[in-house]
Amino acid sequence: MIQGIDHIVIAVPELEAAKKSYEALGFTVVPGGRHPVGTHNALIAFTDGSYIELIAFYEANPSHRWWGPLRKGGGLVDFCMQTDDLLGDTAAFRKAGVAIDDPAPLSRVRPDGYQLRWVLSIPRTGHRGVAPFLIQDETPRGERIPRQHTHANGVTGIGTVTVAVEDVATVRRWYAEVLGRPGREIERLDLDGAGVRFEIGPHVFEFVAPKGAGAPSLIEWLRRRGPSPYAATLRTTGRQVGALDETQTHDAKLALV
Repeated sequence: MIQGIDHIVIAVPELEAAKKSYEALGFTVVPGGRHPVGTHNALIAFTDGSYIELIAFYEANPSHRWWGPLRKGGGLVDFCMQTDDLLGDTAAFRKAGVAIDDPAPLSRVRPDGYQLRWVLSIPRTGHRGVAPFLIQDETPRGERIPRQHTHANGVTGIGTVTVAVEDVATVRRWYAEVLGRPGREIERLDLDGAGVRFEIGPHVFEFVAPKGAGAPSLIEWLRRRGPSPYAATLRTTGRQVGALDETQTHDAKLALV
């Protein structure tokens, strides 16, 4: 069963610079470690159990699924969902029409030398970034997620992830079949878009398509990036609300609410 967001992924050109920028925004950023596929990361964990992964390449890997999006500007590029039944949910997404690979192992070595291990089911090109990738830990999840989850800016978790799509009907069917419930139709007047909304655990997803030529931001995004995560809100108990400076978020469209 899908339980909510495990983490959202923000691809950045240079990890240390991103770490400093997010710290300046009031986030507690913890070094993550290195993956054997040429990437390294830093993590921003929240009390709702989710986290932000800041990820960069320490060596070139054009075959990596986030290499291309980073070349196109980076920022918010993907999202991972928690599941208590990886095989079952992988099969459910596949049955609903998502092209998704069987679970495969991955690992990361933390700065203290501890090796984390997990398995991932990753959608294939064309569905990636609209359907989630799914994770199941082999080492304890508590070792993968930083224990430091309080922030000077008061952020407590992820609120809504907005995903730009071209075909709302197909995406609605995927999620309705996997979750066992219909989504709710929505309009996003700020984007001149319309789509469908699903609540998944403590988190919300909105899959939005442009309504017409009057939606330049979504149309340009889809032209340049294709269907993919567009923006996210972060829940905060602090006084600062509103959109964060994209020069400091490294082109991720994030807002505190």
